[in-house]
This record gives sequence, C-alpha cells and structure tokens, in this order.
Amino acid sequence: MGIKFARLVALGVMATAAGAQDGVVVTRDVMIPVRDGKLMATDLYRPSSNGAVFTGKLPVLLNRTPYARETLAASARYFAERGYVVAVQSLRGRYNSQGVFLKVQPADATDGYDVIEWLARQPFANGQVGMWGQPFAAHSQAGAAQLKPPSLAALLLNMGGLANGWDHGVRYRGTYEMGRQLTWAWTQLLADAKRPEVKALLEREKVETWYALQPMRRGLNPLSVEPTYEAWYLDFFEHADYDGFWKDRMVNWSEHYGETADVPMLHVGGWYDIFLAGTFQNFTELRRRHKTPQRLLVGPWTHSGNLRPFAGDVAFGAEAAIPDFQTAFHVRWFDHFMKGLPTGVENEAPVRLFVMGLGDGHKDGDGRLFHGGTWRDYPSWPVPGTKFVNYYFHGDGTLSTVKPVAAQSSTTYTFDPAHPVPTIGGGSSARLKDGAYDQREDPRFPPSAAPFMPLRSRSDVVVFQTEPLTEDVTVIGPITVTLHGSTNRTDTDFTAKLVDVYPPSPTWPGGYDLNLTDAIVRGRYRATRDHQVLLTPAQVYEFTITPFPTANVFKKGHRIRVDISSSNFPRFDVNPGTGEPLGKNRRMVTQDNTVHHSVRYPSHVVLPVAPAVK
Repeated sequence: MGIKFARLVALGVMATAAGAQDGVVVTRDVMIPVRDGKLMATDLYRPSSNGAVFTGKLPVLLNRTPYARETLAASARYFAERGYVVAVQSLRGRYNSQGVFLKVQPADATDGYDVIEWLARQPFANGQVGMWGQPFAAHSQAGAAQLKPPSLAALLLNMGGLANGWDHGVRYRGTYEMGRQLTWAWTQLLADAKRPEVKALLEREKVETWYALQPMRRGLNPLSVEPTYEAWYLDFFEHADYDGFWKDRMVNWSEHYGETADVPMLHVGGWYDIFLAGTFQNFTELRRRHKTPQRLLVGPWTHSGNLRPFAGDVAFGAEAAIPDFQTAFHVRWFDHFMKGLPTGVENEAPVRLFVMGLGDGHKDGDGRLFHGGTWRDYPSWPVPGTKFVNYYFHGDGTLSTVKPVAAQSSTTYTFDPAHPVPTIGGGSSARLKDGAYDQREDPRFPPSAAPFMPLRSRSDVVVFQTEPLTEDVTVIGPITVTLHGSTNRTDTDFTAKLVDVYPPSPTWPGGYDLNLTDAIVRGRYRATRDHQVLLTPAQVYEFTITPFPTANVFKKGHRIRVDISSSNFPRFDVNPGTGEPLGKNRRMVTQDNTVHHSVRYPSHVVLPVAPAVK
C-alpha cells in the first residue's frame, strides 16, 4: 500500500482499489449551477489509486479564479494527493463559465456561496469547504465569506487583502492606481483576444506608451476594440466619489465585516504588496469581532512574491522566502482547521512579521543590496511596547523629534504634471517593478530620463532627514504623515515616502536610498470621500497621508528620511491641477505647492518605534 493511500485510509477514507502508486483523477469542466441558472466551469481533482477514485468523504478546497485554471494544476494535485477534493473554478464569464465577467461583480459573492454549498452536498464531500488563492481569488474568498455559507470552514487569503477599493488597491485616497489598472486590462485583453488583429494592435501600441497619454477617451484608445475591457479601466477612473459603487462586497470588505463568517483565516501580505493596508485592516477588524483564530503573516515580498528572498533590487536573506508556500504551507493550515490534525499551526502566534534591516548592506552575487532581516512573532498588532513618536519637518531639511520653533517657515516647490516624479518600486504590481530600489531615476522606470539622477535631487521633491543615527531605531507599525500644505491651484496631490538612507560605502559610493513605504492624497478628497471639495488657493490645509505599515531597523549610521512631493507616476494618475472632473481633464497646469513647518503648522511623520530587534 502506498504511503499517501495509507494516510487516506488512516483518515477513514476507503478506495475502490489499492495499489503501490497513488495519484489524482481530474474531471474537467464540471458545470456547477448557481442561483440565476448560470453554470460555473470547474475542474475537480480527487485522490485515487491505480486510476480508481477514493469513495470516502473528504474535505473540499476551492479556488475561484479569473485566470486559466491550468495555472493552479500543480497545487491542486498536491492538495488532492494529501486527502482533499480540490475544485478549481473559473469566475463568472471566464474560461467556459457562463455569464458576463466584471471586475466589480455583485454576483461573484452569491456565486461563491452557491458553489460552496453545492460542493458540500456532493457524495465525495464531508460537508466542509475551505478556500485559498491569490490575489483575485482572495477577493472571491472574502466576497463569499460575507454571506456566511454554512459549509465554509477556513480561508487562506494570500496578497488579496482588499479592505476598501476606493481607499487602496484600485483608487487611493482620491487618486487612481492608473498604472496597475491599465496594465491589467491591457494584458487580459491581450491574453483573451480571439481576433488576430486585436493582438497585433496591442502588441504594436505598447501599454507603457499609453501611460503618458492620460486620461484616455472612450472609443479613442486601443482598449476600445473590446468595450468591456475599456470599461474595466475607465469606469474605475471616472467614478471618483465614494458611493454605492465602491461599497459592493467584491471591492469593499470593510463595509461588511459584521456580516462575515466566523471561520479561521490566515491573512498573508507583503511589505511591498499593493493590498498590504487591507491585509492589516482585515486582520485587525475580523480578529476584534470573531472568536475563531485570525492570523497575520507579512514578509518582505512584492505582490505574490512569497517564494523569493528579495524584492526588487534588495535582498533579505534565504529565510525571507517560504519555498513550500504553494504546497505544504497550505496543507498545514487546512489539515489543522479542517481535519483537526496537530500540525503546529495551533501553537503559532497570531502575528508573524519579517523585520527588515538587519543586514550589512553588502552587494550579493546577484548585485542586490543585502538589507537582511528576521522573522518575529507577536501576540497583537500594533506590536506590544510600541511608542508612537513624532518626527517633525524643519526649514533646513532636518527631521527630528524636536518641535518647530519658527513662527513662519515653509518650503515651496513647483510641480509640473508633464514631468512627474517616476514610480521607483513600492507597493505596486503589474509591469511597474514593485519592491525595494535605490531611489534614483533609471531606464527601467519610465518616465525617468538621462542623466538619471537621485530623486532627492529633483526640485519638486522636498527632503526631510535625520542626522546619522547614533543607535539603531526599530520601526514596526502603521505610519502617519500630517502635512500642513497649500497650493496656488484648486486641486493638487501630496505624496510622502519613508526612506532608509544608507551612508556612502566602497560598495555603494553614493549611498543607497531604500524605499520602505509611501502614499498619496488628492486635495479635493482630503476631508471627504463621498464628494469632492476643491481647494482655495493659498489656504493652508491639514492633509493626512497614510503610507502602508512597515517593519524595519534603521541601523546606526543610517538616516531616516521622508520625501514630500506631488506625484508618483505611473503608479498613480497625475493631478492636472485644473479642478476638472477626474479622468476627463483636457488641460494640465503647473502647481506651486507649499509645505509648512512652523509652530502653527508643525508638519510631521508619526513613526511606531518598537522594542529593539537584534
């Protein structure tokens, strides 16, 4: 009797035949009905021996995805070999599933509920259904969970912590995550296009060229050849107010926490993941409300980068990666919460974080800066012992815990939307090269241009930094920037970026400006979400900018730096400064923006200084 077969028998599973070699039987395109009569195309993976399917009842694992189901075949087979029936399903309107696919699809939640309950009733099922997936599949998990399907047993949500799509992940505090959304629509149309002329058009035009040709007009851009794909992009762009559109279950979990099934959930995120803010919010709010275990795991990863020990041009050490993440890591979670097996998961801390910054900064064999780090376990978030310390901006460019004393002090810069600050890493995705990089213009990051100078050298980037640190400073937690700003226009953006500044060294003669986290806020939405309020020129406003949380040790000799500017392109759309309807402007004007740092207007960043990590 094979080892895997013996394991199934030990779990009470009987087979039609026994043999030395165990395997998996796959049934393609099983059409599962949902409440409106549509059928969802599903591949079922069931454990077998010598081609005969095991007849006992097993727990079911479900992944609902908009992408090709074959991309999940390896994981599905692995799970099936270890005692699960695995269902990999195409979302509504995708790959043989009936209906129309929409990026915000109210029916996706009810589809998920119906499929869970259908699977739980089948002869092969023991009544328990768990879900896994990243990142769109994680959104699908959340949507279904909000309807409390009785048979839902556990979730593992990877890099899909979308708490509120207006706040982050689609829009971002009034701005639009333009680069990611355009690239997603473009690449999906390219992958799905059945007409050769459509493929030829998209391959000739190049999405990067269209980043700078914004806003695109309906019917007058390459996506217009398939209006559905064009709508995916432009509907989000033009729908700027926070209303019912943004409160749908599939794009907003935060409005529906109280309705969510109380089942064990593992929330997985990355310090450079586009959905990190939501990962923390979902964990925090559901843990507060629910009795079942809620766990949080965050590594130094980009979007879906769990298997890599680096992010961008920065390495964190071998232990940063989880090589078995797509396989044994998942099985340990589900074996405990769906089979009751002692896998070690039951003894793990609620919060497990990779704290970055313990490396020596050498250049590794791949040419990356070795920033290093280590895993740490905590009982709660924010981590115990954290002190929230104000670091104030000063007129001489310093950043310190001393409050400003000047009665009047400010810094004015001119932002030209025709020459925005380029996106260099960070929590983006798609073709924008997310992750950690030296903050210097580079051909890899359009619209960078020769001579490719550091971002700190730009006249539209205002830098505030500490003196070289006399001791290590450990920062773990949420970051908040309170900026007192004004402009000569009726609208503008303010950005903030937290940077770990390496001093010059033989390896890095110019030092290394390592980005940790950043954010943006649009002036017209500085105090409201459901409607816009344009700015009064020259009036000073308080802007709250909330970069994603981070965990980093700023080592002795390094500097802590905050960069203030008004663009981060093409990750975010550029503010034209005209006050026109968003996504429909015809003009762009320069903006004279002022950062105030005085007794009356003490602009500052709040850093969560945590107990030292060695």
